[in-house]
Amino acid sequence: MILSVCPNPSIDCTMELEQLVVGRLNRVSNKIVTYSGKALNAAIGVRRLGGDSFATGFMYENEGSLFVSTLNNEGVKNSFIWNKGSVRTNYKIVDNRSMLTEINDKGEHVDEQSQQKLISLVENLSKTSSVVIMSGSLPTGVNADYYKKLCLACNKNAKKIVDTEGEKLINALEGGVYLIKPNLSELENILGKRLTTRKEMLEGANALIDKGAENVLLSLGREGAILTDGHSAYFCKSAAVAVNSTVGAGDSMVAASAVMIEQGADKKEILRCAVAAGTASITTPGTNLFYRDKFEEIYGKIFVENA
Repeated sequence: MILSVCPNPSIDCTMELEQLVVGRLNRVSNKIVTYSGKALNAAIGVRRLGGDSFATGFMYENEGSLFVSTLNNEGVKNSFIWNKGSVRTNYKIVDNRSMLTEINDKGEHVDEQSQQKLISLVENLSKTSSVVIMSGSLPTGVNADYYKKLCLACNKNAKKIVDTEGEKLINALEGGVYLIKPNLSELENILGKRLTTRKEMLEGANALIDKGAENVLLSLGREGAILTDGHSAYFCKSAAVAVNSTVGAGDSMVAASAVMIEQGADKKEILRCAVAAGTASITTPGTNLFYRDKFEEIYGKIFVENA
């Protein structure tokens, strides 16, 4: 089983405009509302690739049933720590050039009791999980070391994937992490410098391995991705596709990586499937994830090389 832990679910409202003009009236040409959160997206992606998927995390009394229905419809088993209040709403604005502007809410306050309940639930669920995905931001009231606590609570035999940023990611590494998936901007922010060449990107990824990550999957957007364990390094270029929305591409990469890790695939295959899933995801509107047929189509068009 692949367990996905989502501490900060979100209602994602994607609005498509002809052109975003700051300070002026903008009219929406299309709107898509989805019930997601990074780890919940990954859980759905795992299921679409045929994996046994289970989702957990914090959930809220208002609107929470809509998330449960979405997961049930996708065949994702789920159990949440329920809290009072409402799920946050994130706004994704996409213009006719596929330029994305994001406005993300912070999430309702979660008290210490609920935080401990989720740690205990993850500890229990991870006993039957081969891979545990933990991803996304943290809600109000939850400290940056929370991912570290979740990692330490996991079954030692489960391989942990963490997809978050900044201090949260660095703290998580102290809990033992098999794979992390920063994008280039997140890696640059952690290191405090620009990375413009592949050599610099590899050195940046290796800096996170030095901090405790076993493997780094570095997303380069439309350019593809790099996967390294500090000894071997591979690169896979994305296929050229029509871009609908880049939201959810990273979550799709995590989902495919988790499925391949569970199956015992080698690093080249993990990278190839991750890039295929991420690329397939950007062909769908809003925060909708990839579909299996598109994943397989793109998988056949891309290849892995030494980085």
